Amino acid sequence: MNTEFKKVALVGRYSDSRVAEPMRRISAHLTTVGLQVLAAPGIAPDLGATGVADDELPRKADLIVAVGGDGTMLHAASLAGDSGVPLLGVNRGRLGFLTDVSPAEMLESFDEILGGNFSRESRLRLKATLSTPDGHEVTALALNDIVLQRRDTGRMLDFETRIGGHYVNTHMGDGLIVATPTGSTAYALSCGGPIIEPSLDAVVVVPICPHTLSDRPLVIPAHQDIEVKLLARENTNAEVSVDGHALGELRPDDRLVIEEAPNRITLIHPPGYDYYEILRSKLNWGRDSRKRHFEGD
Repeated sequence: MNTEFKKVALVGRYSDSRVAEPMRRISAHLTTVGLQVLAAPGIAPDLGATGVADDELPRKADLIVAVGGDGTMLHAASLAGDSGVPLLGVNRGRLGFLTDVSPAEMLESFDEILGGNFSRESRLRLKATLSTPDGHEVTALALNDIVLQRRDTGRMLDFETRIGGHYVNTHMGDGLIVATPTGSTAYALSCGGPIIEPSLDAVVVVPICPHTLSDRPLVIPAHQDIEVKLLARENTNAEVSVDGHALGELRPDDRLVIEEAPNRITLIHPPGYDYYEILRSKLNWGRDSRKRHFEGD
């Protein structure tokens, strides 16, 4: 089989039987067609794969396959880093906006992809930089979102935002979400943010439980930097997370800057991929809820 993906890495929560079973099937199938399968050293023997440490995957793999939910896909994206290695998601989670290959069709999908019948999609990422007055700085990349939220307290946060160097607002509320188009269907959506089509170079800025109802989500160009500063308030603690992982505590003298990351993540889709069909399926669009209600009476 003529394919550009000769070394395929499998990533997933192998302790979950719903994930382990398709991972074994995928590994066996790929091995049968002559490809090398890579996996974490702890599970590689069970999969008949070559053990490779996480930090070596971007250098050794031609394709990373995430088996699980969107959380697994985000983990795979963090492993890929800036390497440019593409990702493919097999859905064993619940919603699965990112993992679009179903277990029932996964082997057929792999055959199509390995035969060259697939599409590539480039997804925007964000870079978060948290810096302190003494010069300490930490950074992280987000495929989904960067979140400022209150920590260990019931008090609201007071914080200020600037976009593209311009003052925007002084907010009162539980925090702020800055999401990519990919992340627009995650936490941002539950806070009233819009769904952004993945090909748009745009970012959504969504207040979390704002004290003022006029504090609404903003959609801005991805190239505009966002700066967030926490205002001093008694007993206020705030933290920043990136794709669900803690980046650090934000204090009144600190500075959080969010900007477009220089490198994007590449997703691989099998034939027939339709973003709007995924939205219809996951969000139950196009279904007559009244009819279901009456049929249940």
